[in-house]
Amino acid sequence: MAKGVLLIISGPSGSGKGTIVEQLVSELGYCVSISATTRNPRPNEKDGIHYFFKTKEEFEKMIDNGELLEHAAFCGNYYGTPKKYVEEQLESGKNIILEIEVQGALQVKKKYNDAVLIFTMPPTLTELRRRLEFRGTETKEVIDARINRAEEELEFLPDYDYIVINDTVDEAVKDVDCIVKAERMKCSRNPELKNKFKGVVNK
Repeated sequence: MAKGVLLIISGPSGSGKGTIVEQLVSELGYCVSISATTRNPRPNEKDGIHYFFKTKEEFEKMIDNGELLEHAAFCGNYYGTPKKYVEEQLESGKNIILEIEVQGALQVKKKYNDAVLIFTMPPTLTELRRRLEFRGTETKEVIDARINRAEEELEFLPDYDYIVINDTVDEAVKDVDCIVKAERMKCSRNPELKNKFKGVVNK
């Protein structure tokens, strides 16, 4: 069985990447990486489903043992991507998604050269602002900060493999799925097909 594709999706807050990921999982059978964190579980959150909940000591041991693909500290807590879970999904042939910010994405790319990095964004910054304002959950100052952050993230576009413009979610989901299908057909991902074609059995 061919290995799955490690798909890393990033994009500004308000770009709709979370909705894209939800549809890829619910409609097309993609798998989402489960992060580890030291923060306390929220109501209805379950260990191994929403997060792998760890103590600070357990998390730091994971860092020391090289068990994380990437990690960062945020608001006094650690967050990171466990390597073992991701590798198990890939070996089983599943396409697995990491929905992480730019710095984490580049950390993972250094460890997995065949990871596919996709940057999602609305058609324009004006549309991004409209979407953030439409939420009605953030102040003008927070929205301005998110717009500034989005402009900073755009500077990392050359480090990504693909860009998907999220004008409509359905089209964006199709675009991502087409990218993954093309990646799975790359010769470099299918070295066994030559022998299979010739009837040679790998031992």
